[in-house]
Amino acid sequence: MPTTILAIESSCDETAVAILRHEPGQLEILASEISSQIDIHREFGGVVPELASRNHSLHLRPLIELALANAGLKIHDIDAFGATAGPGLASSLLVGNTTAKSLSVATGKPFISVNHMEGHLLSPFLEAPELKSNLALIVSGGHTLLIHMRDFGDYKLLGSTRDDAAGEAYDKVGKMLGLPYPGGPEIEKQAHQGSATAFDFPRAMMKEGLDFSFSGLKTAVLYQLEKLDPEQGRAPKDAIPDLCASFQQAVIDVLVTKTLRAAAQCGEKLITLSGGVSCNKTLRNAMQEACDQNGLELLIAPPALSTDNAAMIGFVALHSHLRGKKSSLHEDINPNLKLAHA
Repeated sequence: MPTTILAIESSCDETAVAILRHEPGQLEILASEISSQIDIHREFGGVVPELASRNHSLHLRPLIELALANAGLKIHDIDAFGATAGPGLASSLLVGNTTAKSLSVATGKPFISVNHMEGHLLSPFLEAPELKSNLALIVSGGHTLLIHMRDFGDYKLLGSTRDDAAGEAYDKVGKMLGLPYPGGPEIEKQAHQGSATAFDFPRAMMKEGLDFSFSGLKTAVLYQLEKLDPEQGRAPKDAIPDLCASFQQAVIDVLVTKTLRAAAQCGEKLITLSGGVSCNKTLRNAMQEACDQNGLELLIAPPALSTDNAAMIGFVALHSHLRGKKSSLHEDINPNLKLAHA
């Protein structure tokens, strides 16, 4: 008998619903629907929690109905319901988590609480035949993590950010340069026209440990702007591509170097790359080139499954369900939920 999971993701500013069907040796994403709020939050230069939760409430039910219609299913055809419990914005998490619990009660089917970061961690395997032990780099707006994944549920934290996450640094530097929100895609776009060696930005902690620090790099960009424009501290239009390319290269150099160091330390030959920042083509190419040079295998989720989505949440819920695990309806959300410990 196939197993069918409906999952909800609402940890930040994306409302997402997905339906997955599993049979032995086969996984099919029957539906994956996302309602983005980027245009809503762009005028504020970042996510406004109250607006985010309000729009989750507005769009979630229609998305569930759309997902069921596209999958050709009724709500009672679902075997279990999964939802993100954290980390994320509390007001946003509550919308999706409470909805999944309500569906669980209404249908008498299990509810499964999911860690958002575990969704990213497993996302590269959504189109792979099976889970394998690996060294994972999760790089997103709020997190930069190196995780040794030995098996499902068996994760060891090897490195994390001591200040700004890589995606957060992208957004903050983008704002400094006067680029639209979110900064990551805009910086990547500008960087294609610039020189990665135009400015010598620092690579913090490059030669030590597995933790990350991008705050100093962000500050270095700010100081460079003050040199280029002492009166206003703004980026001259013709310097923006070079600033973006040089900043981006500094981030990528650190990410790639630390990832390979971590893989060597834990003896893994498979590296996985996930999270919203992994959509960056320059990062993907640099990581692929480094893996090829060092005889390592690289597995990356396709872009549509790298940013926040419900398919990755459903994938975690599916593996929990297949192992007979379910969550209590009394289990609360946790905006600061951790994935693994050192």
